[in-house]
Parts: sequence; C-alpha cells; structure tokens
Amino acid sequence: MRLERAQLGLLAALAATIPLSIFASQTLLVLSVLVLAARLAARGARFPATPLDVPIVCLVVWTLLSASFARDPARSHEDAKKLVLFALFYLAVEVLARGVDRERALSAALLGGLALAGLMVLQRHFLGYDTLDRRPSGFLGHYMSASGVTMGVLLIAIARLAFGPRSRPRAVGFALPALVLAGVGAVAAATAAGHGVAATRACVAALGALAAAVALSRSAAVCAVGAALPAVTVPVAAWALVASQTRSAWVGALAGLVLLGLLRAPRLLWLVGGAVLAVLVLRPAAVTERLTIGDASSRDRYYMWQAGLDMVLDKPVFGQGPGMILAEYPRYRWPEATHPMQPHLHNNLLQVAAERGLPGLAFLLWWAIVALAAALREVLRSGVAEGGAGWPAAGAFAGLAAIFAAGLFEYNLGDSEVLMLCLLFTAVPFALARERAAAA
Repeated sequence: MRLERAQLGLLAALAATIPLSIFASQTLLVLSVLVLAARLAARGARFPATPLDVPIVCLVVWTLLSASFARDPARSHEDAKKLVLFALFYLAVEVLARGVDRERALSAALLGGLALAGLMVLQRHFLGYDTLDRRPSGFLGHYMSASGVTMGVLLIAIARLAFGPRSRPRAVGFALPALVLAGVGAVAAATAAGHGVAATRACVAALGALAAAVALSRSAAVCAVGAALPAVTVPVAAWALVASQTRSAWVGALAGLVLLGLLRAPRLLWLVGGAVLAVLVLRPAAVTERLTIGDASSRDRYYMWQAGLDMVLDKPVFGQGPGMILAEYPRYRWPEATHPMQPHLHNNLLQVAAERGLPGLAFLLWWAIVALAAALREVLRSGVAEGGAGWPAAGAFAGLAAIFAAGLFEYNLGDSEVLMLCLLFTAVPFALARERAAAA
C-alpha cells in the first residue's frame, strides 16, 4: 500500500512538472518506473497489457533499425533514446485505473498547465515577449513546446467543466490556483530582476511537491480544488494560447473544441463559428497578423515539405535515421527555401517517414488510430454527455485529436513535453477499460 501511494504521488508530481521542466518530469519518470518495478516484483501490481503493445513495439524496433542504417548511427541512436518516454504510457495505465487517483493526477496536470499559462501571459505583457521573434515560452525552452502543452491543458480543463460533476466551485477551492499564480508572479518578478533561474527551479520543485501532497491528501478540500481549478485554468490557458501566436496550436485547439462541442451539444457549435466570424470581423492584430499563408514561414514550410518528400523517395524503407534531418537537409534543400538548415520538417507524418521510412510512418499511424479509437470508444461507453466521472475520456480524446491536428503543421511529437502529455492522454481510455474490467 505504501508503494502504491508513492506511485500516485510520483505520477501526480510528474504530471504537474510536464509543463514546467523536462529534467524534473523525466527524473520523476525514472523514479516512478523504479517504484512500479518494485510493485511488480512484489506482486502488488500487474503489468498492463493493451491493444497498443504491438504498434508501440513495432515503432520502437523500427526506430532502432532506422538508427542503425543511418549515415551516422551513433548520433541517430542517441536521438532514439527518447523512446524510453513510452514507459509513461504503461505507468499511467496502471495508476489511472483507479477513479480517485485518475482525477487527482489529471488535476495535477492542470496545476502545472496553469503555472505555465500564467507565466506565458506575464511574459507577453510585462517581460517583452511580444514579437514573432520573441514569443512567450513560460517555463519551457521554446514557445512551440509551451503552446502545444497549453493547448492540451486547455482542452482537458474544458472537458472537466463540460462533462465533469456539476458541483459549484467553493471559495476554498480557489486558494490553490491563487497560490500557484502568486508563485508564477514571483518567478516573473525575479526574472525581471535577473534572478529567474533560481526562482524557476524553486517554483518547479514547490509545484511538484504540492501536486504530490494534494494527490495523497485525504482532506475534503481536495474535491473543492478539483471543481475550481478548471474554471481558473480555462481563461488563463486560452489567453496564453492567443499570446503564443502559434498557428499550429490554434488549429489543434479548434479541432479539439469542435470535437468536445459535438460530444456535448452539437447545436452549440454555432458558438465556435460565431467566434471565428467575430475574429474575422473585429480583426484583432494579435490573431489576424498570423492568419496568412503568404508569410516567409509558410513559404519555407512548403519547400521543406518538398525536401522531406525527396528524403522519403530516396530512402523509403529505413529513412535517414532518427535525429538526422538537420545533417541531411542541405542535400535535399530546394533553392527557394528561406533557411539553409532545418532541424525538423514541421509535420509529424513527414518527419517520421523521412526519419524512419514508410514502415515507421505506418506504425505511428497504427498507434495514433488505435489510441483515438480507444478514447472515442470510452467516450461513447461512459455517456459523458450527461456529466460525471467519464470526463477524462472526453478530455483525452479531444487532447489527442488536437495534438495530431497541430502535428500536421509542426513536429510536436519531437517535443518531449508534448509527447509526454500525449502519452498521458493515451493512457486514459485504457485505464478506464482496466478499471471496468477489474470491477466486473
């Protein structure tokens, strides 16, 4: 029982730090895997077998084969080490199979997402992150990672509001979100004063510890936090997403919102259409300046995609090798391309096909289709339109769809933070199925 509670606390801290720090979240992942291994050895847990096992194994094996056939196998295998993140999927399936634990782990992710979004907003308006060349990245290293994670957090928070229990948030529930935002304000102030690194590290550590404590708490106030947290997270995350000026994240968020609208009340989709129309009529500068396909970035994407297709045609079986696009791009670059070097191809499907060949692309699609189908199946089975405990299925479905939609214009699965959030979402429907099977 002690190991089980330690497992929950570690996963909650991991979920909270995904939007904040690669180092912290991956360190917690290693600790969580060690605890799970101890539980499996003591027969206190059962390793979760899922329909995703075969596509994941195929993708992993083919990635390693592609790395072996790369021009620089050592460098390619070094990049392939990101495959260990898939351990998070199995870890989350095991922990999230308990209803209360699932609610608390996802609330921990919202805590981290709120901190990320809050800092992005402060960076945008007070720290000078207000141009395309300098966009808010929050606690993360790049604005694309920050916007991708914020997109996922926004959708899971909306799903909680739309499909979760109809409990009215109590005043005590807003204390924890207020504390998180106060901490973020302190980080922003410290950054402006030149002490941002130390303040950021302290904030990440404090938030991880806070998420673990909340997940393990037996206090009734925790339920109040679960009801209030999404109500605070939605407006802050939406504000941060607009401030990010990241079109791929906007596309993904819109796709996720449309799916949630279809699940909750299809007739209300006119609100989404009305919002789009309002943007087109009012033309807010922060949005309309990015609603174009004639800018240099869009043109460069077109030519890099052409180069990516050439890479696939040249090596259709094993591809160029994981992590080899930067080194190989100059050989395939079209003369019209704006930038001479590209670390990736700004498209998940093309990136994987160019790196790992067409079989690697087939395995990725297999994984994505099975994950989306499982999430949709749990949504329909849970009857989430009536509200209740099935809201994580709706949030996971919308979050996965958003990540895959945004990935048509960005290699977001190459960001460890986005990949980890994606794996957390992927685990939710299989955890629900496991819980149901255990209760039968």
